[in-house]
Amino acid sequence: MYFDRSSISKDQLLSFYQALVYPRLVEEKMLLLLRQGKISKWFSGIGQEAISTGATLAMDSDEWILPLHRNLGVFTTRQMPLEKLLQQWQGQEAGYSKGRERSFHFGSRPHFICGMISHLGPQLSIADGIALAHKLKKENKATLTFTGEGGTSEGEFHEALNVAAVWDLPVIFLVENNGYALSTPVSEQYRCHSLVEKAIGYGMEGVQVDGNNLLEVYQTVKTAREYAISHQKPVLIEALTFRMRGHEEASGTKYVPKELFEEWAQKDPVAQFEQFLHQEGILTEAAQQQLKDTLKHRIEEEVANGLVSKPRKPDTAAELQDIFAPAPTPQYPIGKTTEKRFIDAISDGLRQSLEEFPQLVLMGQDIATYGGAFKITEGLLEKFGASRVRNTPLCESAILGAALGLSLEGFKSMVEMQFADFVSCGFNQIVNNLAKIHYRWGQNADVVIRMPTGAGVGAGPFHSQSNEAWFTHVPGLKVVYPSSPEDAKGLLNAAIADPNPVMFFEHKALYRSVSGMVPDEYYTTEIGKARLIQAGEDITIITYGAGVHWAREYAADHQEISIGILDLRTLIPLDYPAIQQAVSSTGKVLVLHEDTLTGGFGAEIAAWIGEHCFHLLDAPVIRCGSLDTPVPFAIDLEKNFLAKSRLDTHIRQLLSW
Repeated sequence: MYFDRSSISKDQLLSFYQALVYPRLVEEKMLLLLRQGKISKWFSGIGQEAISTGATLAMDSDEWILPLHRNLGVFTTRQMPLEKLLQQWQGQEAGYSKGRERSFHFGSRPHFICGMISHLGPQLSIADGIALAHKLKKENKATLTFTGEGGTSEGEFHEALNVAAVWDLPVIFLVENNGYALSTPVSEQYRCHSLVEKAIGYGMEGVQVDGNNLLEVYQTVKTAREYAISHQKPVLIEALTFRMRGHEEASGTKYVPKELFEEWAQKDPVAQFEQFLHQEGILTEAAQQQLKDTLKHRIEEEVANGLVSKPRKPDTAAELQDIFAPAPTPQYPIGKTTEKRFIDAISDGLRQSLEEFPQLVLMGQDIATYGGAFKITEGLLEKFGASRVRNTPLCESAILGAALGLSLEGFKSMVEMQFADFVSCGFNQIVNNLAKIHYRWGQNADVVIRMPTGAGVGAGPFHSQSNEAWFTHVPGLKVVYPSSPEDAKGLLNAAIADPNPVMFFEHKALYRSVSGMVPDEYYTTEIGKARLIQAGEDITIITYGAGVHWAREYAADHQEISIGILDLRTLIPLDYPAIQQAVSSTGKVLVLHEDTLTGGFGAEIAAWIGEHCFHLLDAPVIRCGSLDTPVPFAIDLEKNFLAKSRLDTHIRQLLSW
């Protein structure tokens, strides 16, 4: 193995050796603790240390790295104390994730490390967002993100590389090709000769390196970093290596041919680098042993301090509190009001939020010159520029990941789903990254996802769903669904001001059919507070979105019935006191929503009322939802599908009690 030490001093080489051998010694200790039952799981990087160590050495200490399972060298090279790492691996309170995450699924802002999720590919898109933030701030920084050869088969790999290429982002995509994704060999993973060949398809530079050669990895990543910054372009690096142990310790290695272990044992990165240092006269056997003894002693001390045997006492209040980052205080409306359509109120909110928050970035398909599918963003490009009002490639998942990456660097973002139905293509990023990241390691996800939703416009089964219930089940997401222009603007402003991920539903049928008085100046409406539309004595309708207008229309046409209407406005967090008050006012409750009946959010409301307000009820809680079918295209079929067509029947049933 040839080591090119150009421009690397003797002292640097010795420090590189310490950085390389330290994670190996830590691993050997961890495998012993694993067998002793003192840690519960371990993903070994033995044989791959040169990649994570060399790559980290090549990056500046304030540049973000997004590692995976086998990148202990990233954490140790960034000087993260072993004592605290051990507490993390044991699930202790003092660890980096307060015991909420396993092994390497955690991040640390002080060390500029973004924690992975098990789905692997989404890391790549977050790196795009971090790099975009550096680009917008005109900072000479690059971002390094890892994946494995198995991860290159995920759609997110394609999306992330495509976005980085189209937006000219300084990202280094480092593929650790160790031959196996768990037990699946590369022969069953891809058909190209080498993964680096994929770079040309994205119009980016690509290079293949010996992943067991510390200096080759270091110099390649260092050169890639300089290129990425100076040319503002991404780079793909494929590092060839081998995993000497199982995917994780419990899985074993029986599926790997014995001769591969023998071949790669000869290429051990630590042994090879030691041999090079001996040949260069930089390291003697005695000095090598002394250094290892010193490191082992340090490891034993930190392990002694980090091992905790006492059981934890869970704090339920703290667990619930850490789901969300603190929200800002509402800014109440002042000054004059003007009548506006629902669609214009949303556009007004976006414009004023862009003025209020200079680091707010809007992203979505066709939102720039074209102004969006519904023309909501029309004119914003001319006023705020292409850096802040950004057309995106057709890749919902990568853009949502990029939005999270922007959050890591202090930006806010709004991502527009052209239709709420299309959000399914970005589901993983929302429910596993955006929603969980604050709970996992205290990182906010300052992202609003606008969701043009709902039926009533003859758009068929792929452009008409009201899919809010998909997200109300996910802790860490706020779900907002306004019904009036005033609330649309105020709640959108509040969602953008909020540092948490917000799913913001806008009913398409209301865009140009509903008008109302809206304050002209910037204001926010508190998220989590329902609005009593009108009081009633006979029955109460609890609803949101288009359901509010169905209820008001019905009440106006049936004035012989005293109907109270509560507009929830926000589904998560839910205004339970307002619901209880609405129940107590009539004792008869109908929960109305456009979503299909089974599994709709109305079931949660009805269940809560049955559990907490049973003593206030004079009749069973009745739900009125749409048919349990996809949304049909033909107008007559669509009308029959919608809950509105059964509203009178359900109200009559409720009154009969």
